[in-house]
Amino acid sequence: MAPNTKRVFYVNNVAAPVYLDILGRRPDIQVDRLENDTPDAAAEPVLAQAHAYQIGSSRQELAMKLQGHAPLLKRCPNLLVLSTNGAGFDTVSLADATAAGVIVVNQAGGNKEGVAEHVMAMMLTLSKRIVMSDHVMRSGAAYQRRDFMGDDVQGRAIGIIGLGHVGSRVAELCRGLFQMRVLAFDPYLTVDQIAAKGAEKVTLDELLAHADYVSVNCPHTAESRGMMGAAQFSKMQPHGYFITTARGGIHDEAALAAALAARQIAGAGLDVWEDEPPPSDHPLLRFDNVVVSPHSAGVTRQSRHNIARIAAEQMLDILDGKPPPRLLNPEAWPLYRQRFARILGFRPEE
Repeated sequence: MAPNTKRVFYVNNVAAPVYLDILGRRPDIQVDRLENDTPDAAAEPVLAQAHAYQIGSSRQELAMKLQGHAPLLKRCPNLLVLSTNGAGFDTVSLADATAAGVIVVNQAGGNKEGVAEHVMAMMLTLSKRIVMSDHVMRSGAAYQRRDFMGDDVQGRAIGIIGLGHVGSRVAELCRGLFQMRVLAFDPYLTVDQIAAKGAEKVTLDELLAHADYVSVNCPHTAESRGMMGAAQFSKMQPHGYFITTARGGIHDEAALAAALAARQIAGAGLDVWEDEPPPSDHPLLRFDNVVVSPHSAGVTRQSRHNIARIAAEQMLDILDGKPPPRLLNPEAWPLYRQRFARILGFRPEE
């Protein structure tokens, strides 16, 4: 083992092999793999020596004891960084990490193309009623072409909740491909910042009232949890479609099912779920005007490769003492720098 070896571990899998390829080129980096069911006796030495944890699984796929909360951090006295795949970070408690002097980073933007294209695919599939017509034609039931009359997307309005990497790309595609009006609800961006992304800054109520399509592209946080409930669905237009590729829990699934049953909205495209995978008898799976996928929007070959490359490059920068470009808890930096110097023997950059 090389002097001053930095220890990185992951559980179950990484986004793509390129992550291990990049880290493997560095003789001072050792990578360990654990699994959800690795016995504690075998896991403890890895956790005790680890400097970095690359989280490659979703909240539902990763055992609770291996998620980035206080109990795990107590088992990792030398841990300096928690790194999540993609833009989501719901496998980590930012508060617990900050209190422990551990920084948290994500790979925001790495899968933006895959997710944004998925939003477009759902929007077009719903508008053209493709799934509904496909099912009926295969069933052998009698039908008329007009039964599947859909809508053109050209010139209509899309409301985007969260104008980050993915939301901005959705805005760009909608505006460029179909000359759509783009409304955006993002309390963290100014009017000018949103205008620079080709959108109009509006309140959530204004967005719901005027959008023909509502796309959720914000992170799952305490602030956004339950953001789309019965009151919000009731404010959407009856011909409007709800699409989410963000995280389960941001929308209330029971409220959405009720809105669909009451025909308050025209349909929905759902890539994320409170429990993943959802049970086969989930109420939302009974509607023929709902298009579903298993949290696979960002799971394209290109997106996974890009996320893995970004994650590996950012991890090496962090372990070399450089400031990470995707830091989620900057308030942890002062304590982190102290711990970094004590654990690795040199102080990271400001």
